[in-house]
Amino acid sequence: MKITTFEVGGLRVVFAPGTTNVVYAGISVDAGTRDEKESESGMAHFIEHMSFKGTSRRSSMQILNRMENVGADLNAFTTKEDTTYYSVFLREHLSRAIDLLLDITFHSTFPQVEMDKEVEVVCDEIESYNDSPSELIYDDFEALLFPGHPLGRNILGSAERLHEYHTADLQAFARRLYHPRNAVMFVMGNVRPEEVRRLVERGCMSYPCAIADDMRKSRVPPEWTVRAAAGKSEPVVMNKGVHQAHVVLGSRAYPVTHPRYMAAALLNNILGGPGLNSRLSISLRERRGLVYTVESTLTAYTDAGFWTTYFGCDPEDVRRCLRLVATELRHLVEKPLTPHQLIAAKRQMKGQLGVSYDNFENVAISMGKRYLHHGLTTTPEELLAKIDAVTAEDLQRAAADLLMPEAISTLIYMP
Repeated sequence: MKITTFEVGGLRVVFAPGTTNVVYAGISVDAGTRDEKESESGMAHFIEHMSFKGTSRRSSMQILNRMENVGADLNAFTTKEDTTYYSVFLREHLSRAIDLLLDITFHSTFPQVEMDKEVEVVCDEIESYNDSPSELIYDDFEALLFPGHPLGRNILGSAERLHEYHTADLQAFARRLYHPRNAVMFVMGNVRPEEVRRLVERGCMSYPCAIADDMRKSRVPPEWTVRAAAGKSEPVVMNKGVHQAHVVLGSRAYPVTHPRYMAAALLNNILGGPGLNSRLSISLRERRGLVYTVESTLTAYTDAGFWTTYFGCDPEDVRRCLRLVATELRHLVEKPLTPHQLIAAKRQMKGQLGVSYDNFENVAISMGKRYLHHGLTTTPEELLAKIDAVTAEDLQRAAADLLMPEAISTLIYMP
């Protein structure tokens, strides 16, 4: 896959060819939860919602109908580090999509009358999230790992704070972060990159974008490195209105550009990845029937990261499950994989990667985010080569960094 990049008016564009009649395009803005000031909790996500509620050129209904009327999808999401707006459409609607994406990203007006309605929608989203302990527990766990830092703050914010915001507040946030130099447009489809360039140039020339007021970022403190004594000696237990116990344990991990990141990703896949044959799935579910769900996740930010294992079980089985998890972690720290085990682990991860590349929407979004944060245009072939380069010694070093008892914190929701 040949990836092309260019720049128009400060906006970086990354393009990959496609083979179908469907195009995937979007804009990722380097504006997420970690870019909020303390007084702006939840604002990055609220702006994502409000960007569909009116621009200097379009009303909310015109925005909603622009792509839907031609059978296309228009959507957005916010993370701790960025906000992404994207559309999936037939290639004859490329001009329509690029024009709309540029408009909602850089020219939203955040009318107060729309804010007063949309804030109730977001408050309902918050309540829905609060009713899902298997998701909510991750927010509380990140607050343990990154205390007092925006990375430890939940993305949605609080209903009380959201009701305090006015149009001028959102406009100030957008002036600071929503401008071309702080964003990347991504396009993947069976169109010509020259056509994409022409359409972006036309959109930027017709409706110039504002220049940033201030782009300062909240960096992770240097002492928050891997194995930086982040672990808690005893589990943190929170009483919740749940029927089963929910448990998350984990540690701080590598940023995505760290030399051992790929080893950590392979280690995570072996331990609790999506395969039914992961070590934790076999130990807790298949052999003993203690859990329905057990999984591990590796999350990488630009300058930090964290690794977690989650499971839900009967309250009386929590200690037994924790002992079994600890046993699997110890095995990975103490015992290097045999050559046969290493080959099998790489084959599985490479197969999963190959299947994931059939989801063109996720591939396009990942391409844009990777170029936004790291200036990288990594191809599938390059990722496969990085997996092949991991050695058993690399895996043991990563295990020693992430899985040692002194590095691990544990959070438990109990009935």
